[in-house]
Amino acid sequence: MKKIFLLFTLAILGCSFPVQLTLGTPTPTPASTQSTAPTQTPQATAEPGTEQNPLILALGPSARTSNDVIQAGEVIASFLESHTGYRVVTVAPRSESALVDAFSKGNAHIAALSPFGYLLARENSTGPVTAVLASVREGQMFYGAQIIANRDGGFTSYFDATRNENNGDITMALSQFDGKKPCWSDPYSPSGYVLPLGLLNQANVEVRSGAFLEGQPNVVRAVYAEDICDFGATFIDARQSPALEADYPDVMDKVIVIWHTEAVIPYENISIAASLPIEMRRVLQRAFIDLMLTVDGKAAMQTAYGIDAVQIAEDGMYDGFESYVSASKLDLMNLINE
Repeated sequence: MKKIFLLFTLAILGCSFPVQLTLGTPTPTPASTQSTAPTQTPQATAEPGTEQNPLILALGPSARTSNDVIQAGEVIASFLESHTGYRVVTVAPRSESALVDAFSKGNAHIAALSPFGYLLARENSTGPVTAVLASVREGQMFYGAQIIANRDGGFTSYFDATRNENNGDITMALSQFDGKKPCWSDPYSPSGYVLPLGLLNQANVEVRSGAFLEGQPNVVRAVYAEDICDFGATFIDARQSPALEADYPDVMDKVIVIWHTEAVIPYENISIAASLPIEMRRVLQRAFIDLMLTVDGKAAMQTAYGIDAVQIAEDGMYDGFESYVSASKLDLMNLINE
């Protein structure tokens, strides 16, 4: 059975990024007549997942989508079609902000979203999304952040390394940094900036303007040297980075953890438009799980989205992360790929 691949602009579907339609056996009606006007959206009266109103699978956002990613998307779409009976087409968004906007307009139904992109799409009342699968790395769906300082900086640690848990009052622990200068990783880092900033704000601790050092090992180096900032924030545990091992053999002793968070920071997830019927979402969720059990499917997911393993997810799992991001008072739109 041959497949016909047609490249359209997403204007056909009411969007602003290219569309890659993967069609099955040609029908007597030419595929190009599926939409007759450049601004027309999928037919609202047709059932979702049909030829007249296909489900739209968005690939990973990129200004220039590679052929490998497009082909991986075709593999995923074909598998979903064959295992659900739903008609699925793929699109290639140029940015995550365009993808979130497409969800809000009904021009995307399935996609992998970054943690910030997911929160932004989730809060959109006109087209919210629901998480169905979470990306897993090293066996974990979430990771945490830590506040670190130089042992000689006069700060008291409220973290018990032996028991791997905080002890004492968080307000007392973080109040030590009132008026102090932090070292952050970068303005988009969940663990190296956004979540720790939210943590400090929740404790009503006002810090000085921080230094962005473009990398979490660099934050550890700066805290170790004690000449750029008073404290820093990293993921758990950036002190063990191989990039530090040779030059800082005593880093685990000299750079101490003052406080750390629970593992609440997610990786990417697979989200589905909440406008789709719940049973349809469940069927798609099951199909993605089955896809990841195949060699070709797993390879396609890695190529298209950088996802190597997944576990079932629910929206409530992200509430803790959302509370810290909200407390940071940062604009979500500025935290995603424009």
